[in-house]
Amino acid sequence: MGHPRVDAIAQEARDAVAAAGSSAELESLRVRVLGRAGALTQLLRSLGSLPPEERPLVGAAANEAKRELEALLASRLAEALEAERRRRREHARPDLTLPGRRPPRGSVHPLVRVRDEIIAIFMGLGFSVAEGPEIESDYHNFEALNIPRDHPARDMQDTFYLGGERGGGAAPPREEADTLLLRTHTSPVQIRTMRVQRPPVRVICPGRVYRRDADITHSPMFHQVEGLAVDRDVSMADLKGTLALFAHEMFGPGSKIRFRPSFFPFTEPSAEVDVLCFLCAGQGCRVCKQSGWLEILGSGMVHPHVLENVGYDPEEVTGWAFGMGVERIAMLKYGIDDIRLFFENDLRFLRQFA
Repeated sequence: MGHPRVDAIAQEARDAVAAAGSSAELESLRVRVLGRAGALTQLLRSLGSLPPEERPLVGAAANEAKRELEALLASRLAEALEAERRRRREHARPDLTLPGRRPPRGSVHPLVRVRDEIIAIFMGLGFSVAEGPEIESDYHNFEALNIPRDHPARDMQDTFYLGGERGGGAAPPREEADTLLLRTHTSPVQIRTMRVQRPPVRVICPGRVYRRDADITHSPMFHQVEGLAVDRDVSMADLKGTLALFAHEMFGPGSKIRFRPSFFPFTEPSAEVDVLCFLCAGQGCRVCKQSGWLEILGSGMVHPHVLENVGYDPEEVTGWAFGMGVERIAMLKYGIDDIRLFFENDLRFLRQFA
């Protein structure tokens, strides 16, 4: 037998359960009726204030209503959760009538972009592209370039030696059983080209090179583009004009270059080439270290010994050569201060060049 106060609370709860449309509404209803501060819970706690003769009737009715409502709420909550899961599954099904999502487009890596730009500039001047092996002989990498085994310039290269030897085959006797190494520059390609081609020679040699060096401005593997021109009456003036045109094309028509005396075993005279800082226009800034100039490459006239090593007569022909790091040009062109960014494959960095 029920009790009017309990019956009123229970009937109101039944009606609310029937009207609830979600698991969240059912949970809110459970808290209002059966929670610590719920209506039915408060009624049970107030039994002590009722007349003694009413307490057993109200207590029994309230406990029966509580069991009924708990079972009803659990059943309806399970139904509501299943309905919500079903709706989520149906919503997750792909609508085959919708247009497809375009995959994000890739972009050319900044080093490839700069390398191709350098190649295009020199191909426009009549140069051809020459390539060679990355695993080289000591002879092609050093000796043919006027860097004998005891030359101090080898200390600057920090070479990765492979420990193997290459048989002579058709090579000259001094190349027999030659030590193998990872090339430290692309200059060996110039040697190989001149040995099979008579002047005039105009080539650029792009490729990967390797040295024992690693910090924010150096990588153990990096990219170079070297150039070579050999013919009759080739002069330093030709070199300067060619590199001035390159600077205009790469860094803008307002670019200026300067030559500073330097030393390379395979060129004489030799010069480092700087470009006027395109960020401060020569006024001095953090990038150019307040000098107003940025170093971009090394160059010079081909040493007569190198010409002799490939069978050319230095009395008949002359030549010039230059070499630049692609990473160096890219860092200057795009204002990048850490060479490691080129090799970390961070999409946030690479997407800037899309």
